[in-house]
Amino acid sequence: MNSDEFREAGHRLIDWIADYRATIETRPVMAPSKPGEIRALLPQSPPQRPESFDAIIGDLDRVILPGITTWQHPRFFGYFPSGGSLASVLGDYVSSALGVVGLAWQSSPALTEVEEVTTDWLRQMLGLSGAWSGVISDTASTSSLVALMCARERTTNYGLARGGLQEAAQPLVVYTSAHSHSSVEKAALLAGFGKGNVRIVPHDAANAMRPDALEQMVKDDIATGRRPCAVVATTGTTTSTALDPLAAIARVAQAHGLWLHVDAAMAGSAMILPECRWMWDGVERADSLIVNPHKWLGAVFDCTVYYVRDPEHLVRVMSTTPSYLQTAADGQVKNYRDWGLPLGRRFRALKLWFLVRDQGVEGLQARLRRDIENAKWLERQISATANWRVLAPVPLQTVCVRHEPPGVSGEALDRHTLEWVARLNQSGDAYLTPAILDGRWMVRVSIGAELTQRAHVEQLWRLMNENV
Repeated sequence: MNSDEFREAGHRLIDWIADYRATIETRPVMAPSKPGEIRALLPQSPPQRPESFDAIIGDLDRVILPGITTWQHPRFFGYFPSGGSLASVLGDYVSSALGVVGLAWQSSPALTEVEEVTTDWLRQMLGLSGAWSGVISDTASTSSLVALMCARERTTNYGLARGGLQEAAQPLVVYTSAHSHSSVEKAALLAGFGKGNVRIVPHDAANAMRPDALEQMVKDDIATGRRPCAVVATTGTTTSTALDPLAAIARVAQAHGLWLHVDAAMAGSAMILPECRWMWDGVERADSLIVNPHKWLGAVFDCTVYYVRDPEHLVRVMSTTPSYLQTAADGQVKNYRDWGLPLGRRFRALKLWFLVRDQGVEGLQARLRRDIENAKWLERQISATANWRVLAPVPLQTVCVRHEPPGVSGEALDRHTLEWVARLNQSGDAYLTPAILDGRWMVRVSIGAELTQRAHVEQLWRLMNENV
């Protein structure tokens, strides 16, 4: 494809995307596909000769769209809000088109310096102090792994330069709660702590980690010859957006020399609202934290920002300096290859840079406030209706709900919950995700698609009542 052919195909593709977004509300929310159905529509062998762009565009309509669960649909209330602002789409498009790779500052100076500026813009938007430095990675899972590797190395005085974990005299322990994201346990395992050294701290009635229980567990581990290393707290848990009390947890962490990592993947976006910052009071005493602009803020996936208070420690753990990447500029610039796992980096900052410039802080704040108010409205409807129950506090945009018919309990209630949500999802009219809370199935309503207005939440509430 030459430049002229690209220009023509690109215009057609932009029109196709614009038409898709303009008609998105007419499409089913959940893909009606059955397992193997998409694969059966695709040839088993690659084409031997070039195909026309007409054929490729045609297959977007014939094969791809029927197999898409429509995350940008205004009645998508599953998982988490998936940032897909069209301005951010264009930033991602430019990143792919430029095709640069951030191996070092010199390999693309703009990639590094736009990322420096954009992560600092976000820091200011979140109300964080200038003590924090940010780097963009793919997902919170990767950043949590980096955090726990850094915690491990600080605790062992950089054991990686000697025998690594093989020479650790005492087992290193990581603390988190049952409501933390599953990626936290996975990161602890990949970082070498071992499943037996991941300690689950009890939580309170609001599903938040109990600092008193944390402190007792740390003391018990010290007494039995273990070495406390890190605690992962959450601002906005996946299941119910519960808020761990960071200030109290930080006091325990500092008293015992633990690395405190804060997972604010989805809820962190809400901190652009000054009225929400009480939710992570104490965050300035953490060592690292993550925010995913590709969730509620509106950036296109994948775009996670990992903030650290001590970048020199991060660089010491992650640094790699092969001779072919050394340049005369190294002492004057950031080389982001030393700030995470990958050597090569995409120009991810463009999708966030485009988003913030297109909408401005005030525009982003207005959208998040709209979503929070829509969640409060739904909470009020559920609370006022017989046989429906809100199961957890609603500090942000997620409502945990269960329909409880008289006389139905236990496993029968679980079956009822899974059946009605399946009916609703299979209708294609809306999409919700069930989850287990306190040992029983319930349904999460996660509000935050860019196009979702009050009318769509009202439609959802009607559908919920029609399907139970």
